[in-house]
Amino acid sequence: MIPEQLRYTAEHEWVEERGANIVRIGITDFAQNALGDVVFVQLPEAGTEVRAGAVVGEVESTKSVSDVYAPLTGKILSCNDELSESPELVNSDPYAAGWMFDIEVEDAGSLTALLDAGAYAKLTE
Repeated sequence: MIPEQLRYTAEHEWVEERGANIVRIGITDFAQNALGDVVFVQLPEAGTEVRAGAVVGEVESTKSVSDVYAPLTGKILSCNDELSESPELVNSDPYAAGWMFDIEVEDAGSLTALLDAGAYAKLTE
């Protein structure tokens, strides 16, 4: 399941445009499936400045701990607080209820450098 309207990173994050220079970030269905049952999610705080490629959080599962990377440079606007009480949302609904954080991006044009659905599908074959 790879939604066509999203962009993707090689580190298995998805990026959804939410408005002028605002994007929502989560991990892909492929990533959550590889992780197994998610038991804890650590997210950045709102207001944190992030750089593309930098580690900004962690997802802990029954199998392992994986880093979450900022796919774009900008400022964290908000985080999905529901994940602190219900981290399993990352497994059950990775593209909606399991979203992680919103970023106000410095350069909206940088979104085009991310993978489209077709390129991400090839990456995960």
